[in-house]
Amino acid sequence: MSPRDRATDALAALPSIGLDALTADAALLTRVDRKYVVPMDAAASLLHALHRSADAPSALEIAGERELAYRSVYFDTPDLLSFRLAAHGRRRRFKLRTRTYLDTGAAYLEMKTRGARGLTRKERDEYDIGAAERLTSAARDDVAEAFGAIGVAPARADDLDARLQTRYRRATLLLPGAIPSRATVDLDLEWVDADGAGFTLPRFAIVETKSPGQAGALDRALWRAGHRPQRVSKYATGMAALRPDLPRNRWTRVLSGPFASPASLSPSRPARKDTPCAAA
Repeated sequence: MSPRDRATDALAALPSIGLDALTADAALLTRVDRKYVVPMDAAASLLHALHRSADAPSALEIAGERELAYRSVYFDTPDLLSFRLAAHGRRRRFKLRTRTYLDTGAAYLEMKTRGARGLTRKERDEYDIGAAERLTSAARDDVAEAFGAIGVAPARADDLDARLQTRYRRATLLLPGAIPSRATVDLDLEWVDADGAGFTLPRFAIVETKSPGQAGALDRALWRAGHRPQRVSKYATGMAALRPDLPRNRWTRVLSGPFASPASLSPSRPARKDTPCAAA
């Protein structure tokens, strides 16, 4: 059995939880995120170990599926303001994207900001799935207002355009404890730029823990297995991997490691076409 199939098998063995119960127990829109880029065989072993543990997590299940298809479209200015704020470690920075849940046909406009003490704040609103690859006039107005609140010139909202898409399949876990927390495991990772070129990372998964503060049991399990949090952003690291002319020092570790030998995805080899279910 391949490491990818072992990961699917381990996820299927976990107890299931519905979306409403997951959100009620651990919505965590304000949280500390820790990300790990983990080889697929190690991710499969970790999931099997979680299944055998006394406090096994529950896996989000929607319509019988535990690995849900996601597509994110990231928006930035021609001079890549969002990317450069991240590359230079600015405390007040932003990330703007649409996120489409392809299995349910739902789409959202999401804006992330980073504030004091490393806390990430995410605001999101329902969005027209037919406009997921562009910003509507109403969306630009909302973004302009948000820009003003974080010290970015509101007029810059007019410069935003789609720069990068990511596609992946995500499993979401509810981790038990006095304060429940969440984790996600992203598989089949794929990046595609505005010109249609891109890459995939079939031999790796991105595991992200989301907790209200201190590290949890899953973080400690990852540490025991030799995995440490890494500085990685699907948007910024993906752009740096695709564009060697961009600043990359902030992500040197992953760019010289897991991202060093990706499987190329050229315009002549189009990205896979994930489509929402008929009920969407």
